[in-house]
Amino acid sequence: MKISFFKKLPLFIGFLIPILAFAQSKSDRELILIDKDWRFSLGHLYDTEKDFGHATGYFSYLTKTGFGDGPAAKDFDDRAWRKLDLPHDWAVEQPFSESGSFSHGFKTAGKGFPEKSIGWYRKKINIPDSDKGKIISLKFDGIFRNSKVFFNGYYLGTEESGYNGFEYDVTAYVNYGGENTIVVRADASMEEGWFYEGAGIYRHVYLQKTNPIYVALNGTYVKSEIQNNKALITAEVSVQNKGNYKGSIELVETIFDASNKQITSVSENVVAPEFYKTTNLVSKLSVENPILWDVDSPNLYRLVTELKQNGKIIDRYETPFGIRTIKFDAEKGFFLNGKSLKLKGTNNHQDHAGIGTALPDEIQYYRINKLKEMGSNAYRCSHHPPTPELLKACDELGMLVIDETRLMGINDYHLNDLERMMKRDRNHPSIICWSVGNEEWNIEGNIVGERITNVMQDFAKSIDDTRPVTVGISSGFRSGISSVVEIMGYNYLGNGDIDAHRNEFKQQPGMGTEEGSTFTTRGVYFTDDAKHYKSAYDQKPRSTFYSIEEGWKFYAERPYLAGMFIWTGFDYRGEPTPYGWPSVTSYFGMMDVCGFPKDNVFYLKSWWGDKPVLHLMPHWNWAGMEGKEIDVWVQSNCDEVELFLNKKSLGKKKMELNSHLEWKVNYQPGTLEAVGYKNGKKVLTEIQKTTGKAENIKLSSDKENPSKGNVSVVTVELTDKNGLHVPTANDEIQFSIKGGKILGVGNGDPTSLENDQFLDEISLVKINDLKEQKGISATLPDQLQNYPENDWKTAFKDRDYKNQAPSYIYKGEFNLENDSASNVVSFFYKKIGVESVVFVNGNKIAPSAEDPQKYVINSSILKESKNTIHIIATPLQKIKDWDVMNTDPGVIQVLKPAEPWNRKLFNGYAQIIVQKDENSNEVALTASAKGLRTSVLVVK
Repeated sequence: MKISFFKKLPLFIGFLIPILAFAQSKSDRELILIDKDWRFSLGHLYDTEKDFGHATGYFSYLTKTGFGDGPAAKDFDDRAWRKLDLPHDWAVEQPFSESGSFSHGFKTAGKGFPEKSIGWYRKKINIPDSDKGKIISLKFDGIFRNSKVFFNGYYLGTEESGYNGFEYDVTAYVNYGGENTIVVRADASMEEGWFYEGAGIYRHVYLQKTNPIYVALNGTYVKSEIQNNKALITAEVSVQNKGNYKGSIELVETIFDASNKQITSVSENVVAPEFYKTTNLVSKLSVENPILWDVDSPNLYRLVTELKQNGKIIDRYETPFGIRTIKFDAEKGFFLNGKSLKLKGTNNHQDHAGIGTALPDEIQYYRINKLKEMGSNAYRCSHHPPTPELLKACDELGMLVIDETRLMGINDYHLNDLERMMKRDRNHPSIICWSVGNEEWNIEGNIVGERITNVMQDFAKSIDDTRPVTVGISSGFRSGISSVVEIMGYNYLGNGDIDAHRNEFKQQPGMGTEEGSTFTTRGVYFTDDAKHYKSAYDQKPRSTFYSIEEGWKFYAERPYLAGMFIWTGFDYRGEPTPYGWPSVTSYFGMMDVCGFPKDNVFYLKSWWGDKPVLHLMPHWNWAGMEGKEIDVWVQSNCDEVELFLNKKSLGKKKMELNSHLEWKVNYQPGTLEAVGYKNGKKVLTEIQKTTGKAENIKLSSDKENPSKGNVSVVTVELTDKNGLHVPTANDEIQFSIKGGKILGVGNGDPTSLENDQFLDEISLVKINDLKEQKGISATLPDQLQNYPENDWKTAFKDRDYKNQAPSYIYKGEFNLENDSASNVVSFFYKKIGVESVVFVNGNKIAPSAEDPQKYVINSSILKESKNTIHIIATPLQKIKDWDVMNTDPGVIQVLKPAEPWNRKLFNGYAQIIVQKDENSNEVALTASAKGLRTSVLVVK
């Protein structure tokens, strides 16, 4: 039911986001980030033995509750697995191969690689006895993909999509006052998109604790309407009751401003929902003289929802939101807060150099800041729901967003995904439009497309009636979806006649949801198809498509078009059009995969921004091309620009609106200089100098990050003896770090097959052909004896547990391939006896100090290929006849130490992403290379 406290006010477009509230001393709600200290191992798509025997039991987790087997079992031994922190993308860790997926950047993971398509994650947590009576749940922001989650061996559910957030209630399964085990099995064998998607738990995971009466998942919805100098706020909250309490509760809604000053508050007593029911409650508040959320001043308010029972606060839930108005007009375009604003947008996928899709929160801010610096004010989530942290960054930095669902359709699979996305995201002030589809060629131009769009559009309005709906269309703008969608999304000028469509549907607002698809390689100024490099000059990508400049001019000159979204802001993994292997990233970006700007960035900065810009291209290092003609371009918003070569004027040219300037210049080493004029006065100078050879490594950290985290983006470049950047440097640099760790490396080269990450390699080796014979004494020997060969029999077969020998001698074999003295080989023993002693190749080995059931084996006693292990143990005894005894002696772990971190520069640049340890005051990154001065950067 819905209870309204006040007369319903007119609806308005304005908003915000239910954000997870962290633990408050006055509330039962806790939200605990549990990204640290997970165990991980790859499994196998169809070989159950290589998948640790999962789903092979007589009773499966689908047959009987609590029968998770293999790694899904609570007490599975995962000590030999790799230890890591989330977010994690196992695909980015893999090497490249021509047999890999074109769309996913040729990584050897997922489709076509059954041994790299399944990932297992396990984590142990303690939940105190004092949490009895609370609702305990696990919250996942996203797992790629087809995840199954278990808790203490109990199967919780499956989430097919790699982009949905989801929550599981584990209250009934908790071991209070003790250890609890979370297990996730991710299956990345099937692709959802045609672009790099990563693999694994690549977004955050939380443990949530609440009172049985609490604000439901994504359970607030804040709307605002501006009247004169007042904002009327409608706050809807969904309250759920998973307890037996019957009676009244008090709902208190309080608004705070950005300085944490209380603005207004209302309260009301209401009847609590019935058992396992949800009630929607509506409150009305007002904010006098509100400070509006805007792209240049992204002011945020905060709604605090409190539930009280008998005067005690039982739940406290925070919702950041913004107050603003939006409007799409079929004649005049887009309006924000009543002011006309041209959308200057980019499309983007979610991966980044070196780290794949596992982006730390700081990288979300880094990327949005880079787009803002370019002059962009809008971001289209291509083509799936984003991680919540991206939208948080857009809210806080002032970036408008088109939020997009993954797939069109009218059934539960499609509409449920859309609803979950919208309810999660509808409070973000940055979001101005919902996209329910993109380039669905099979249905775009027919009646099926119309029907689906009408259903999804109306369904979206039932969840959020304050924002319009769009679809990106690319197969002609004539019929089908194009005729019924609320906001027409034009994907590329070359795919249809936009003016003709507009003249037919004059009441339908429109925008360019994709434009460009140009091919450029950063720092390359002559196309080299043999090397798969495309010139950085802005050109048509193909005859029917348009350059960035042509596209922007088209949209800028038509006030009825709200703006355009360029394909893309950043290069991304996969879709290495127009080439294939060994290209592994796209060429579409205004910036490369690291965020280093290509020259098109400065064209957009000139006409999208409001500050004077002067950019001169190309660089001026062209040894061997003396006297040959070089195309020189200037990107600028100055009135006029004069070009000089070695102080000799090559002429002054007038800049036309939304254009650039060109000269043909015969190359001579020295100084190329551009001078920009406004109103006849010199305002800017840009220089390209011929440099000397590279001598110094320069390291620089990104600006202080608004998220104030521990992750920094470090730029690596080489300079000559005069400190000038060397734009042709491609040296390989080695890196080491103290006080932190390196997360990933990149350089923006679309053909680079270098490692993104340098990690210890862990392989697990099974002990085979385990045999046994009886011992005559319970005393364990210090030296291995000679045992009769004829007495060996299969271990544990037909064991009489009521009449066991004093001890048993077990013998097995394990094979080591490419054994190296640098490898660390350990035996993780699983108890098959009360007391045990272990011998490898006849040598007794001692347990490690850290774990009495872990044995680190000295490399000097190991052999390449076959090795023999003996375990002599006093037997375990059955207490009950039905007890299941362990017969697995354990596993051999081979750890191959990682190579030193390294990366080649590409046209003068590389990028290192570093993370400071939590207990460290600073991190020191050292970069070195043969023939170059070593550099050290200290980040506090």
